[in-house]
Amino acid sequence: MKNYVVFDVETQNSFREVNNDTKKLKVSVVVAYEYETQKMHHFTEKNIAGLFKLFENSSLIIGFNSKSFDLVVLSPYYVGNLSQFTHFDILENIKETTGRRYPLDDLVQATLGKGKSGHGLQAIEFYRQGKITELLQYCQDDVQLTKELFDFGVNNGHVFAPSSPTNKIKITVDWAKIVSEKTKTQASHNFTLGF
Repeated sequence: MKNYVVFDVETQNSFREVNNDTKKLKVSVVVAYEYETQKMHHFTEKNIAGLFKLFENSSLIIGFNSKSFDLVVLSPYYVGNLSQFTHFDILENIKETTGRRYPLDDLVQATLGKGKSGHGLQAIEFYRQGKITELLQYCQDDVQLTKELFDFGVNNGHVFAPSSPTNKIKITVDWAKIVSEKTKTQASHNFTLGF
């Protein structure tokens, strides 16, 4: 079986505090779900190297807005090139399909009938108050929702988005085919370093 890793990054700072420079946001925590072991892995800024070991041994990394946000935040911590990992960004695909950027909360509520447990600014406050357990739980909830949305799209060929407070639209997605093509010729290890 291919080893997929779904991940989400929380940051120490807000965009306003770093003048919209994503690389300066700094990692507070990262949570990653590994399909092979069916386990959630928790990382702080201090033990972030463990996340990169997961990435290097994955066949695909999966995130939501991960190409333009999560991987950019992580890039100062990694000596290799994070863009070289085989990667699927759910939001990027949704935007290519619909022309719109839907928040994760909108998609999971319309598709799964579930909602996020908080918001990004609340996560920054958890970090500043030293509430790391609460912060990790918030991040883990986002990873779980992202995984369930991804699984639903792969298994059903569509997801839903709200079109009004009481209605939703069906978005046809080809995630099973896209993922199969991305991982078809891939070895089980995904090393990006030149050694």
